[in-house]
Parts: sequence; structure tokens; C-alpha cells
Amino acid sequence: MINVAIDGPAGAGKSTIAKAAAKKLGFIYIDTGALYRTVGVNALRRGVNMESNEEIAATLTDTLNVELKFIDSQQRMFLNGEDVSEEIRTPEASMAASRVSAVPAVRAYLFDLQRNIAKENNCLMDGRDIGTVVLPDAQVKIFLTASAEVRAKRRYNELTQKGIQCGYDDVLSDMIKRDYDDSHRAIAPLKPAEDSVTVDTSNFTLEQSVEAVIKTIEDKINV
Repeated sequence: MINVAIDGPAGAGKSTIAKAAAKKLGFIYIDTGALYRTVGVNALRRGVNMESNEEIAATLTDTLNVELKFIDSQQRMFLNGEDVSEEIRTPEASMAASRVSAVPAVRAYLFDLQRNIAKENNCLMDGRDIGTVVLPDAQVKIFLTASAEVRAKRRYNELTQKGIQCGYDDVLSDMIKRDYDDSHRAIAPLKPAEDSVTVDTSNFTLEQSVEAVIKTIEDKINV
């Protein structure tokens, strides 16, 4: 199986770009961030203290069921049987995902699920620590990034198009905070794998970004 690990900060376009690249390559696309967002939404719904690792870990009960399904070739996330694919894209879910991803019990809970999918499929998997922790033996590792301002603008446009009220300055502030939290956490911090290729999409259109990722993958696979 060919595994492609794509890591990078929030708002870098990993999901959109990886999804498009996977479709063109005939691979499946796995958005691991959606898994953490789903666990985060579960914690928010339960009203736990998001600063408490113990309370967050306590949400990982035998009754918790996080499922990743492909419906009409689209990845959908289910929480205890409910499709939460739209809810997990809110700013609150994004911050919750960053928080729960720093909890060792959460990472352990999702670790085997991610690896098992990669063992059985040619896939592009994106997240924060795919190339460094989840798939350290992936044939291709890409660190996808862009400036904080560009990423915030993209996220702001995405949210407003969905009818979610927000301000650009608030989105940028959240983006900068998440960058700091993700890169400074004690467990599996966000950082490029030593053998990764950095792709900066700050000045790229979506189409150019997808082509840059595909070229990087093809160059690596054909070596």
C-alpha cells in the first residue's frame, strides 16, 4: 500500500487539497483532524472542563462511538450514530480538537483506527503528526503550510460562506493561538518530519496547490 502523510497547521488547506489530490490519484482520503474534532464535540456536549485532561479522558467511555464512513465517496463523521460532519467545522469544534489532541488518552484512542485504515488502503492521510507519529514509514511525507494571515482569510471565507458569523480578526487570533498550542504541546507536537517536503501554498490557487502536492507525491513514488 502507498501511504502519503500530509501534516501542517490549521487552515493550511490540508483537507481540501488532500481530498482533491486523492481523487485524482485514485487513493482514499483520511482527514484525521475530523476524528479529533468529533471527540472534541463530544467533550463540549458533555460540558466537561476542557482544561482537565482527566475529564476529557473520561469522555472516552465504552459507549462512545466515533465512526468514519465514506458516503458517495465523501468522508462523513458520526458520533454515536449521528452525522456531525457539519458541526465539527465550527470554530468551537476547532479549538476543542486542538485541546483534546493534547490528551494522551485521546491520541491512543484514535491511533489504531488511523493505522488500520492506512494498512488496508492506498491513502492520503492528513493531520498534525501523521508523518512523525502515526505513519512514520509513509512513502511520501508533506508539510503543507501557508502564512497565518492567508490561512485565516481562507478559514474566514469558508465560515462566512456557510453562514457562520465571525470576524476576520477573531479567526486570525484563534489561528495564531492554535498554531502555538499545536506546536508546543508535550505530546506529538506539530512539526515537519525530518524527511518531509514542505509545500507553501501562500501564493497558490487551490488548483496550483493540488498540482504541487500531486507532483511531490509522483516524484517521490517514481524515485
